[in-house]
Amino acid sequence: MVKRVIAAAAIAATMLVSGCGYNRLQSQDEGVKAAWSEVVNQYQRRTDLIPNLVETVKGFAAQEEKVLLGVTSARARVGSIQATPDLVNDPQAFARFQQAQGELTSALSRLLVVAENYPQLKSDANFRDLQAQLEGTENRITVARNRYIKAVQEYNTTVRQFPSNLTAMVFGHKEKPQFMVENEKEIAKAPKVDFGRTAPAPSPAK
Repeated sequence: MVKRVIAAAAIAATMLVSGCGYNRLQSQDEGVKAAWSEVVNQYQRRTDLIPNLVETVKGFAAQEEKVLLGVTSARARVGSIQATPDLVNDPQAFARFQQAQGELTSALSRLLVVAENYPQLKSDANFRDLQAQLEGTENRITVARNRYIKAVQEYNTTVRQFPSNLTAMVFGHKEKPQFMVENEKEIAKAPKVDFGRTAPAPSPAK
């Protein structure tokens, strides 16, 4: 008799938890984590391409130090942010991550514009290959970001809707930060870089 009561209570509890959105929240939370991992993977793919790209451009346009340093500095700022799964639960950290990636996107765009002024660089096979890889990676980033945006939208909707919002409060589920596509142009301003060169000291008179 006691076993039957316990079994009935377990079934009722399971139905209650399922009906109030607990399972859906867990599933969608995992979906957000998976989508975020893909975003990070694609951004890392782009980051890994940059050293070879910078070195190739430097071989033909070493005088473009400001642009080259801009890309290197932006890459360093991206690398200083740990894109852990917990980052998607911290709006401020997420905003810093998005800003750093936006700055890197802008710096890379400036680098490719500069390359247009060097026909030999544009015709270099290594540069063309790196450029094609970079363009392909940017496309993958766009796809991954869109999937993440959709996953977060679905999760956040569940967190806000009744009665799943009550379950979310009980188990500590909060809305996750989202990519602000409409602010991307403002966020992706190129980093200001100044080499601070000084004129060389004059040679002593002989």
